Amino acid sequence: MRFDAVIFDLDGTLADTLDDIADAMNHALRLQDLPARPRDDYRELVGEGVARLVERALPPERQDAREAVLESLRDYYVAHMLDKSEPYPGVPDLLDRLAERRFPMAVLSNKPQEATRWMVERLFGRWAFAAVLGESPDVPRKPDPAGAVDIARAIGAPPERCLYLGDTRTDMQTAVAAGMYPVGALWGFRDRDELVGHGARAVIAEPLELLDVLEDGA
Repeated sequence: MRFDAVIFDLDGTLADTLDDIADAMNHALRLQDLPARPRDDYRELVGEGVARLVERALPPERQDAREAVLESLRDYYVAHMLDKSEPYPGVPDLLDRLAERRFPMAVLSNKPQEATRWMVERLFGRWAFAAVLGESPDVPRKPDPAGAVDIARAIGAPPERCLYLGDTRTDMQTAVAAGMYPVGALWGFRDRDELVGHGARAVIAEPLELLDVLEDGA
């Protein structure tokens, strides 16, 4: 293999979580007598952490409601985060193939740490991950590369020997800043132009295509 480890983003890469995120955010907006947003709006709004999601979802004239909306969003999402979320087709097959090869895998998300670990355990608990990190006081949000670098250190792999798979510009920026190999996932929330424009060295349309990239970087 050309690489020693692979680091996965969670939302939009391993798991399709868009419906549950949209439902939770729209619930919080309605509690403030604000209109719900179309599901597809959230493809552009997610990816930079929950506080940024709230800020971007609120109208400019209602930024005063951020704290109340954030609290409602968190409460609702904790209770409903797996109502509709599930692994993307092909992801379990990819994880099986990597596990068979005993290839080191990790997860780095902008979800809060507790929510990240909870979701990974329930959706992907039958696979062993060397590290599962979400946002915390010790792990700043992506595109800060600190979490990715910490994972590489824990695995014992040089950053340049780590492949980072994600579906947004934030993921590509993280990989570039960490000195890793950025790969874009086209089945996620954003498109090819965004991924390539922010540093993707390869872009794949199906999860199993990652095996070819891991072997030869094509």
